[in-house]
Amino acid sequence: MAEHSQFQLLRERRFAPFFWTQFLGAANDNVYKNALVIFVAFQAATLTAMSANDLVNIAAAVFIAPFVLFSATAGQLADKYEKSRLIRFIKLFEIAIMAIGAIGFYRRDLVLLFTALAVKYAILPQHLRSNELIGGNGLVEMGTFVAILLGEIVGGLVIAIKPHGPVLAGATAIAIAIAGYLVSRGIPITPAAARDLKINWNAVTETSRNLRFAYGNRVVWLSMLGISWFWFYGATYLTQFATYTKDVLGGDEHVATLLLAIFSVGIGIGSLLCERLSGHKVEVGLVPFGSIGLSVFAVDLYFASRGLQPQGLAGVEHFLALHAHWRVVADLVLLGMFGGFYIVPLYALIQERSDPAYRSRIIAANNILNALFMVGSAAIALGLLKAGLSIPELFLATGLMNAIVALYIYSLVPEFLMRFLAWLLIHSVYRVDKQGLEQVPEKGACVIVCNHVSFVDAIVIAACVPRPVRFVMDHRIFAIPLLRFIFRTMRAIPIASAKEDPALKESAFVEAANALKAGEIVCIFPEGKITDTGEMSRFRPGLQRILEQAPAPVVPMALRGLWGSFFSRSSRGKAMRRLRGLFSRIALVVGPPLAPELATPEALQEKVLSLRGDWR
Repeated sequence: MAEHSQFQLLRERRFAPFFWTQFLGAANDNVYKNALVIFVAFQAATLTAMSANDLVNIAAAVFIAPFVLFSATAGQLADKYEKSRLIRFIKLFEIAIMAIGAIGFYRRDLVLLFTALAVKYAILPQHLRSNELIGGNGLVEMGTFVAILLGEIVGGLVIAIKPHGPVLAGATAIAIAIAGYLVSRGIPITPAAARDLKINWNAVTETSRNLRFAYGNRVVWLSMLGISWFWFYGATYLTQFATYTKDVLGGDEHVATLLLAIFSVGIGIGSLLCERLSGHKVEVGLVPFGSIGLSVFAVDLYFASRGLQPQGLAGVEHFLALHAHWRVVADLVLLGMFGGFYIVPLYALIQERSDPAYRSRIIAANNILNALFMVGSAAIALGLLKAGLSIPELFLATGLMNAIVALYIYSLVPEFLMRFLAWLLIHSVYRVDKQGLEQVPEKGACVIVCNHVSFVDAIVIAACVPRPVRFVMDHRIFAIPLLRFIFRTMRAIPIASAKEDPALKESAFVEAANALKAGEIVCIFPEGKITDTGEMSRFRPGLQRILEQAPAPVVPMALRGLWGSFFSRSSRGKAMRRLRGLFSRIALVVGPPLAPELATPEALQEKVLSLRGDWR
């Protein structure tokens, strides 16, 4: 859906009331949560013998645990009952829960405060999002992010007002809950998707069923683990910000709110840059880039925090007046930004690679897994702090764990690392103009044919085409030491001529045909060799052997501008001898697919030649 169409939805009754209901719900959640966390961190000593660290981490676990327990059951209820009525009931229940929370703030009663926190997050209608917002998911995510940021800021500012901050925080939460209910009355009737659905009230078995279903798609499952790890990582930081501000930085409640806002703004910046850096497509190559930043700046935050000696509780002005604090601010912005690089492509990958018929169950399983990891983060953080680690040391340990987890995930899904290397190539060595990529089918098998100009043709094509591509390439190129790892990771198919190795040639044809039968994309360079003149050689007929076994549409492509560059041959047949053509502009041009019966060598050569034109 185009960006204009998404924002146009805000004027339509079928979408706008739900959007604003979700927006106010997310804002209210974070007003209450952040007010409670800051209240506990700065006033726990007057309420209980437990330490602020213990209470903050317990609050984080209570905040998330209901997602684990009730997400699967809530998803069933959303399918069985009419949704607008269900949402209004939930919003009324939210008002009652916030009244309990307000009484807790007024009476300074931690039992009531934690009870309201637990009950509220047990009935959050997050599972409704995927059912209600078909085509508007991006707009809701943007609104939710803004709501979270505003909620954190408002909650932190209100709770800091002396001496009536707790009462004002409770009143604010009630007011937002009432506004959410009033807006929800405008949501049109949404018929139940499965009236006859028999609810499985056993949360354990239903949760297990959702997770087993997600496990069936390996790439999606591992992406979910990557997302869940990010929430483990992020929850560790967000939970400790208030205590970190007070005990390490010597800041007051306003400074704690500032740090939360800075971190959130960083994630927003990273998310916006992510779309630009990825070329408006799902680019999982940014995931390793993001994970590198998450580790590097976590380590730097540890060193930036060493030697700081807080003296009392200073406000924002005094906090920003110290030069040492600006390094902390920079680290938090960059942590958030690289977190955006890491998380956005993984969410997009789940949506792209999961079967649309089961996507809601995949999203539900992802929410459950995220919640499990966040509960785990609270438990581990509490244990490490009890063991004697300081909060900066906890940040350092989390950053180092991130590096280990990242290496493990990339060893299981090497596509991430390969796409990262390809992304680096086309964003550092070359500037690529991409034309006609929409001609590549979003799903199903197809064959790509392209002219062969350089040793990095496969990497350029892989970096531009949003789906994984299996390349049939000369076995000698496949064996080049510096590129072998990338080609193996890309599951390239080595091939030799009949004179060199007839068995390898036949096995390459069989493997390529099997890949097409499995619905994959196969790329062939029909010239059979890299040009040493810049002109195209005659296309060989090997492709027809593959199409006879596995008919599939054939997509012609042409590379422009690579001839004469560092990775291409010269008139003497040498390559990579002189630094030529680096940082230059090249192009990949894609033509309409041809039916397999029309994809003769002559017809394909004519198509590729016309796409290439005079720019070699």
